[in-house]
Amino acid sequence: YSPTRGIDFWCVAIVMLGVSSIAGSVNILGTVVSLRAPGMTIGRIPLFTWATFVNQFLILAALPSLTAAAIMLYFDRHLGTAFFDPTRGGDPLLWQHLFWFFGHPEVYILILPVFGAISEIVPVFSRKPIFGHTFIAFSSAAIGFLGFLVWAHHMFTVGMSLAANAVFAFTSFSIAVPTAVKIFNWLATMWGGSIRLKTAMLFACGFVGMFVTGGVTGILVATVPFDFQVTDSYFVVGHFHATLFGGTAFGLLASTYYWFPKITGRMLNEKIGVAQYVLTVIGFVLTFGSMLVAGLLGMPRRIWTYNPGLGWDTWTLISGIGAYIIAVSIILMLINFAISLRRGEVAGPDPWDGFTLEWATESPPRHGNFAEVPPVRGRRPLWDRKNPDRADYLTNRH
Repeated sequence: YSPTRGIDFWCVAIVMLGVSSIAGSVNILGTVVSLRAPGMTIGRIPLFTWATFVNQFLILAALPSLTAAAIMLYFDRHLGTAFFDPTRGGDPLLWQHLFWFFGHPEVYILILPVFGAISEIVPVFSRKPIFGHTFIAFSSAAIGFLGFLVWAHHMFTVGMSLAANAVFAFTSFSIAVPTAVKIFNWLATMWGGSIRLKTAMLFACGFVGMFVTGGVTGILVATVPFDFQVTDSYFVVGHFHATLFGGTAFGLLASTYYWFPKITGRMLNEKIGVAQYVLTVIGFVLTFGSMLVAGLLGMPRRIWTYNPGLGWDTWTLISGIGAYIIAVSIILMLINFAISLRRGEVAGPDPWDGFTLEWATESPPRHGNFAEVPPVRGRRPLWDRKNPDRADYLTNRH
C-alpha cells in the first residue's frame, strides 16, 4: 500500500493504455479482414501479418484483466471497497490472478509478431518457400490459445492445491509444442536452402538459438519441484530476460536490418551489422547465462546489494560486463543508422529479392503503397510476378 498519489495516476494510466491498445487491436483486425489485396485469401496472408492478426485477439482478451485490476485497486483506495484487503475480507491473491492472466499472454503479445517476422526473413535468405506454412500459421493460433491457460505457473508457491499446480504445469509444458513446430519449420526451411548470411539472417539464426536457450529454462521453471527451489531467485530473472531478449530483441534486430532499406531507401552497412551481431551474442551469453548460474547459487531477485563471500560476486560481474557489451552493440547500430541515412547505398525497391508485396513498391513506399493494388494468386506474390514460369500457383493450390 502506498499513501502517495503515484499509484492512483498509475491506475488511471493503465486504464487509458488498455483502452487505447484495445482500440488499436480492433483497427488492425478490421484492416486485415477488410482491406486485403484482391485474391489474398486467409491462407495467402503473409505470416508476419497472420501472427500480428492473432496477436490482436490476445490483446483483446488479456488487457481487460489488467484494466479491471487497476480499476478495482483504485476503488479499494478511494471508494471503500475491499477487493484486495485481507483485513476486510479481500484476497491479495486475486490481484496476482488478474495480473498474471494478463502478464503471461503479454509475453506472447511481445513475441508473436517477432515469430511472424522470422517466418518472413528465413525463407527470403534461404531462397526457399517457408516449410509448413499452414502449420506455422495454426501454431501461432495455438500459442495464443494456450497462453491463457498457463498464468498460474507464476504462482506455484502461493498455496494452490496440488491439482491446480499439476494442471498449470501440464499446460505450461504443452505450449512448448506449437513453439517447437515453428522452430522445426524454420530449420527445415534453411535445410537445403541457398542461405545468404546477411545481417538480418544472422540475427534470425541467432534468434532461433538464443530463444531455444531461454525456452529450455522455461521448461525447468514450469516443473513444480524445481520452481519451488528457484522462485524469487535470479534464475527466474535470467529465464525471463534470456527468453525475451533472445526472442524479442534478436527478432527486432533481424527485422530492423531486413526492413530498414524499405523504410528509408538506404542499405545498412553489413560489416557494422556483423560486428553488432557478434557483440550481441557474446553479451547475451555473458549477461543472462551468469544470471542463471547466480540464481542456482541462491542469489535472490529484487535486491540492490549483498554481502561478499556468498559466491555471487564473479557471476554478477560477468553479467555486468555482458550488459556493457550489449550496450556497445546498440551504439554500433545507432552509428550504422547515422552513416547509412547520410551516405548509405541506395536500396532500390527489392534489395533482398523478396517474396511479399512490400518489396514491389518504391523504397520508401509512396503514400498508399500502390497506384493499383496488384492481385495475389499465391503465398509469394512478388516471386510469382518475377518468375511466372515457376510461380507457386502453378504447382500448389492455396
